Amino acid sequence: MKVLVIGSGAREHAIADALLRGGSVEEVTVAPGNPGMELEDGIRTLQLAPSNQAALIDFVRNNDYDWVFVGPEVPLIDGIVDAFAEAGIKAFGPRKAAAQIEGSKDFAKQLMERYGIPTAAYRTFDELAPAVEYVHGHGAPIVIKADGLAAGKGVTVAMDEETAVAALNDIFVDHRFGAAGAKVVVEDYLEGQEFSLMSFVSGTDFWPMPISQDHKRAYDDDQGPNTGGMGAYSPVPQIGQDVVDEAIATIVKPTVEAMAQDGTPFTGILYAGLIATADGPKVIEFNARFGDPETEVVLPKLTSDLGAAVDAILNGETPEFTWDEDHATLGVVLASDGYPNDVVKGARIPELHVDDDSHVYYAGVARDGDGLVANSGRVLLVESSAPTLAEAQHKVYAILDAADTTGMFYRHDIGAKALKD
Repeated sequence: MKVLVIGSGAREHAIADALLRGGSVEEVTVAPGNPGMELEDGIRTLQLAPSNQAALIDFVRNNDYDWVFVGPEVPLIDGIVDAFAEAGIKAFGPRKAAAQIEGSKDFAKQLMERYGIPTAAYRTFDELAPAVEYVHGHGAPIVIKADGLAAGKGVTVAMDEETAVAALNDIFVDHRFGAAGAKVVVEDYLEGQEFSLMSFVSGTDFWPMPISQDHKRAYDDDQGPNTGGMGAYSPVPQIGQDVVDEAIATIVKPTVEAMAQDGTPFTGILYAGLIATADGPKVIEFNARFGDPETEVVLPKLTSDLGAAVDAILNGETPEFTWDEDHATLGVVLASDGYPNDVVKGARIPELHVDDDSHVYYAGVARDGDGLVANSGRVLLVESSAPTLAEAQHKVYAILDAADTTGMFYRHDIGAKALKD
């Protein structure tokens, strides 16, 4: 099979790598991809933007691609799967109406409220004054979320009212997130360990993946601003299988059934960002695609053929998924200085010495002569697999600590929550 992957980051690098590893897919092209995946892994790239739907359709038609895997959220929310469908092209990902589960936090909250899916109590506002009044009446801690897409940076966990009001002013007055901040969801603060539960979905059928845990804050000890993710690991030993089973039964299953019931059936990857509270698992957020950086630590655990499984789903057949349960994976993001607010580009990407059980997944890089330089906030992710989480962590940090990362930074405590005991 020939497959086109839409996207440009480390997530798409990991998807392309998994597709090629499976065997049934002989050729993968990533649009637009990045020079790192091309230079280091020989993955073919195509300089077409995800927003250029007409050109992508022409490319697939003219080059006999079997189907398309859509990686990022923006093209999904812009209706790229609908456009492919109208052109008679199979694409793996939700249609525009179903992608609202990520595109609007208010949409997701209303869905959960209607169907009794456990999540934090909330209110939605489209003006500053009533939102501020609610915060003062409710008190802190409290969570402020821009309704639309904000690249993982539109959430403020405010431990005091002053921080919450400042976040509301950022959104409503300073328009920090543009149209994504036209509405704001203000929700109760939940305590517990967070984890990510992703599933392959086809209507009301779904196949859960191993869980993982992301690290959103920029700096060690969960300090600094929220980012798109600074690292992840799998499994998450402090989250018991009983909690995962409860999350599947009370969150994933009723959510895919609710989407179908509401006339917006979901096909693709449903990402449930969850928190294990004293009252059981609850939803923090839904995404309509693979998480990043979770993908880079979950897909290396896949021992079956990703391409064959997606092809089966797209053809209404039952896919097969098998996972390596004997190894742990851990990945650490290398980011440009200043990320996420004032990114300083141009740092030279060092040589990273990895073994057969490790990967470098490239994201924000550009060519510079024969090498690569940082060209965005998140530059790359180094992932390793080992029999234990501690060993995987040691391997990743040995790789990064030995490299010249001048002009870039990384967290030194990815996986620490699982290893502290």
